[in-house]
Amino acid sequence: MEVSELLNNYEKGERDFTGADLSGKNLSGAILIGVNLSRANLSGANLSRAFLTKATLKGALLHRTNLSFAKMGETQLSGADLTKANLSGAFLVKAKLPRVKLSGATLTGANLRGAVLWNANLCSADLQLVNLLGANLTGANFKWANLYGARLNSAKLFGAQLTGVSLRRAQLTGVNLCGADLSGVNVSEAKLMGANLEGSNLAGTNFSAAQLRGVKLAGANLTGAKLRGSCLKGANLNWAKLCQADLISADLSEATLIGANLDNALLAGAILPDSTRRYFSLAGAGQVNSWEVNEING
Repeated sequence: MEVSELLNNYEKGERDFTGADLSGKNLSGAILIGVNLSRANLSGANLSRAFLTKATLKGALLHRTNLSFAKMGETQLSGADLTKANLSGAFLVKAKLPRVKLSGATLTGANLRGAVLWNANLCSADLQLVNLLGANLTGANFKWANLYGARLNSAKLFGAQLTGVSLRRAQLTGVNLCGADLSGVNVSEAKLMGANLEGSNLAGTNFSAAQLRGVKLAGANLTGAKLRGSCLKGANLNWAKLCQADLISADLSEATLIGANLDNALLAGAILPDSTRRYFSLAGAGQVNSWEVNEING
């Protein structure tokens, strides 16, 4: 289908262009609000700054499509193939993207607040500075994705795959990552106030200078984790494994450490709860030699 045919028919009131072949076409800035392009072939097309608000693109082929700065609020994209597509700066507030393929896609600065992305494939996607506030990311694949500075406050991340993801400076306030595997992940300088990480695998995770005030870390595996300079004020670390963890200059004031294991943890300059200080003394320039906290509050 030619672009002129599509736009002329759209102007006449037609909205259903299901299965249309528009691969490689230039639709930059086109106004296609409410259009139905389900199962259409738009691979390699230029839809930058296009108006696709409330459009339907279910099952559409959008491989390497340019959708930068496109207006796609409340757009239906379930099952669409957006592999290596460019969605930088795109507006996708409350868009429906379940099961979409976004591996290798660029979404820097995109606004996906309140969007639905359950079971989406975002493997190796560039999500720097993306807005995912309150988004449904249940079961999404974020393996090796770059989420630097992303806003994920109150997002649903149950069952999300986070192997190798970068969350440096990300905002994760109030998220539930209970039982998640974030081993070796970079979460440095991130904000996780009030997050739930109970029972999570955080072995070797980099939390340097992270804001972890009031975080639930009960039973978490933090073996070898980097927590240098982090704020853990009021955190629940009961029964957590902190063996060989780097807690140098960390703030653990008001934190609870009942049953926590800090074998060979580095605690030089750390601010510890008064109740914990009663049960051990720092040795070896801030190194704790094989002990387990049995804290008694009060």
